[in-house]
Amino acid sequence: MSLFRGMDTSASALTANRLRLDTIAANIANANSTRARLVDGVWQPYRRKMVEIAPKSDQSFDSLLSAAIGMVSGARPEQGVRVQAIREDDTPFKRVYNPEHPDADQEGYVLMPNVDIMKEMVDMISASRSYEANVTVLNATKSMMMKALEISRR
Repeated sequence: MSLFRGMDTSASALTANRLRLDTIAANIANANSTRARLVDGVWQPYRRKMVEIAPKSDQSFDSLLSAAIGMVSGARPEQGVRVQAIREDDTPFKRVYNPEHPDADQEGYVLMPNVDIMKEMVDMISASRSYEANVTVLNATKSMMMKALEISRR
């Protein structure tokens, strides 16, 4: 087993969670953007984006366990996570009455982005906690490696 395998797994999670945080920051920054995309000559509001994360390996738990305990020989599956897709949220835009807005229709309503700040804050806390947990794993792994080097010096 490679010494750096655990670090590679944590590094992939750090990369995925950093992208989650970047996407959440973009959602919050565009929470009031009414002109994000021009579709058929009409401006559309910003649509919320979400990051989908999946395991790197598509193998079942049973096959992974068998490979880990040595029952099955062969190449070890890749561990960690990867970003599978960045998808747009299909929930409808918010319709807000604001006749003074330059993008208001004849009735005075404006289509606003489907970004809910509270939902974004919850996602941001979740992503930052995941990031912190993986940093803790990396530091623990580094500490164990340093202790192993100290023991081997004696």
